[in-house]
Amino acid sequence: MGPMHGLLSEIFGFTAFRPGQEEIATSVLEGRDTLAIMPTGGGKSLCFQLPALLRPGITVVISPLIALMRDQVRSLREVGVGAGALTSGNTDEETEEVFTALDDGTLKLLYISPERLANPGTTALLRRAGCSMIAVDEAHCVSQWGHDFRPDYLRIGDLRRALGVPVAAFTATADEETRAEIVTRLFDGRLPSSFLRGFDRPNIHLAFGPKSSPRDQILAFARARTGQSGIVYCASRAKTEALAQALRDDGHSSLAYHAGLESDRRRDVERAFQQEDGLIVVATVAFGMGIDKPDIRWVAHADLPKSIESYYQEIGRAGRDGAPAETLTLYGAEDIRLRRAQIDEGLAPDDRKEADHARLNALLGLAEAIACRRQRLLGYFGEESGPCGHCDLCDTPAKTFDATDPVRKALSAMLRTGESFGAGHLIDILTGSLTDKMRERGHDSLPTFGLGRDLSKAQWQAVFRQMMGADLIRPDVSRAGAFRMTESARPILRGEARITLRSDTVESARSGPIVKALVGEEDAALLSALKAKRRALAELASVPAYIIFTDRTLIELAEKRPQTLDAMMGITGIGAKKLETYGAAFLEVLTGAPTQPLHPARMKLAGQPSASLFDRLAEAQLALSRGPDGIDKFMSCTHATLAQIADRKPRSLDELARIHGMASQKVERFGSAFLAILHTES
Repeated sequence: MGPMHGLLSEIFGFTAFRPGQEEIATSVLEGRDTLAIMPTGGGKSLCFQLPALLRPGITVVISPLIALMRDQVRSLREVGVGAGALTSGNTDEETEEVFTALDDGTLKLLYISPERLANPGTTALLRRAGCSMIAVDEAHCVSQWGHDFRPDYLRIGDLRRALGVPVAAFTATADEETRAEIVTRLFDGRLPSSFLRGFDRPNIHLAFGPKSSPRDQILAFARARTGQSGIVYCASRAKTEALAQALRDDGHSSLAYHAGLESDRRRDVERAFQQEDGLIVVATVAFGMGIDKPDIRWVAHADLPKSIESYYQEIGRAGRDGAPAETLTLYGAEDIRLRRAQIDEGLAPDDRKEADHARLNALLGLAEAIACRRQRLLGYFGEESGPCGHCDLCDTPAKTFDATDPVRKALSAMLRTGESFGAGHLIDILTGSLTDKMRERGHDSLPTFGLGRDLSKAQWQAVFRQMMGADLIRPDVSRAGAFRMTESARPILRGEARITLRSDTVESARSGPIVKALVGEEDAALLSALKAKRRALAELASVPAYIIFTDRTLIELAEKRPQTLDAMMGITGIGAKKLETYGAAFLEVLTGAPTQPLHPARMKLAGQPSASLFDRLAEAQLALSRGPDGIDKFMSCTHATLAQIADRKPRSLDELARIHGMASQKVERFGSAFLAILHTES
């Protein structure tokens, strides 16, 4: 095992890397320019934090999210890592503390906001501080076409050239166009070592549902998960306020969050969500990117997101601790109209709008999928997989029908009207609705007029929606959003191919997936007690609960029930620093008895093979402290001396005498007993 594995366990409390982390961290450690595309919750921060501890100088981390930076700095300090942040949210005291640490050479990671790059003194400051690496979080913010574009991100390339150091860029955005722009702007077009990690998050249950009564659907979903932290995303500010109130009226702890709130109020909501168990935040997409909360148990969308990338990023905020998490995404005709309008009314050029409509079609295809959603989602990101057995469509297969005939009728109506109309007018033609617009244009005399009366308007809406999801039709941005046929639709129109669509998406939304408990029934009470202890410690320290331990750590404690501090070192998320700070408090909950604190020298051995050896040596010393007959002068060895003996394992009295603290009298008193113990261990 290399040095990274040692620090992974000792500092961060993990026994192994997640898939892909080690090769990315190795690239960063070796000083190669690196671009890593990792799924939300994939553990990207460890890929630059861990190498930073082994590289000379400091690693500068550029992130657009002040709340996230502050959380990461706090988490790093909790495990004994020198970290600081320079952001607009700093107090004067915090900024002075960072400058002092830079002067003292005690920082290994310095987080700065992109806006600080506009300060002409920043480059000189970083050069003086010994910056040896730049890590760029949310690297897609460099893309001028992205919805998260930050102009100050364009300065990162200048900073890299001025300092002459490598760059490690991280993002969860899979879009090929954005990746190319990152390479151009951050790496001057030179190809970095690139890593595209798998996008599967198997602990997240995927579910979609057509809107029937969205408010009641969200309330029912939340009611089944009472006491679990969750996020509800809405498309408008007004809806966040109304739905948050509805959740409160239904007995939940719930707060609204959107860009229209005062900045202090937004910070209060963020802080509450981090620190409180079971709080539901109802928010626009302004919420979530800066919240590094690993134990969000569910995410619901009251309105359809704008793309699969957005959907994936937003649901990815659930279950970052690896424990089970659930999602529900509602969608309806109004959502699609809103998202189409947002694209069409934007300032992007037509080719970009065309691409955005295609992305929305892909999301509709996921919503209207007829088989495993995860298989379709991963396929969008270029990954092949079999049915997951862990989504709503694997739980309950969709009802389907051979839709070749209605799809051909719809395509015919489009072509006979010159591909000049959207769904509303085309449905009127198919259902034989004699409107003024129909008479004026003479469309009531078309062969397709009334040819689709066997389906209702609602059913035709579902057919057109699914045709978009199958990318058979797209809105034409140059013709006011009128549908045009894609090449993939031509074989169906010509009778050369058939198509299957869902018949159940216009019916009442089905109930969500069965709620899965975090632990078995026998461990539930213990998990609740561990959570109560965590909350008490978090409130005492004024930090978010997960800063103490994540849900994943508490679940493992409840299931494995370690009875000693040594055994706790084998639990995910518990490193040496966390064990020293919180181990005794949680061990009391696990054992039901007060825990005697360990001497610092003994604590350093916790979880190591030499720990049991130390304990046997201590017992032997205690038994001989007044000699074999119990009548001699009291004599003992220090904990530090015993730790050295356990570590070095001397094989003779002469070697034992060379250990600091072992005077001749102590060798004479304890030597034979110590060597006998050491001999049995060898």
